[in-house]
Amino acid sequence: MEKSFFEQMGGTYHQEGDYFLPDLLPPKSIPVGIWGQRRKHYLKTQRGPLYNALLLSGKLDSHLSEIDTQADVVFFQLVKQLAEQEGITEQLKTDNQMEWIRHMNNILNRAVELVNTELIFT
Repeated sequence: MEKSFFEQMGGTYHQEGDYFLPDLLPPKSIPVGIWGQRRKHYLKTQRGPLYNALLLSGKLDSHLSEIDTQADVVFFQLVKQLAEQEGITEQLKTDNQMEWIRHMNNILNRAVELVNTELIFT
């Protein structure tokens, strides 16, 4: 038995009026966090050919997701290590909140800069 035109073409179709249109779905995108968004912006504005290559090959979302995950891990490790090195404790938080906030903001800013330099803007 001979296959119909639609079976030969593969996929699924729906009818709108006199026409059969393919059921096209956009590719599922992987949600990314702030690090992935920063990486995407950097690639788009500073590394256009790489951005286009990743986008056209369908690997952009997985790349951004991987960078996002790596950056999260590195960021939290850095914050923990820097806080330990500088002796920032929960006791300081209880005794002098403003001093603790000042130190933690400094640590967070340094960690963000390191992650940006090492992972996002490379």
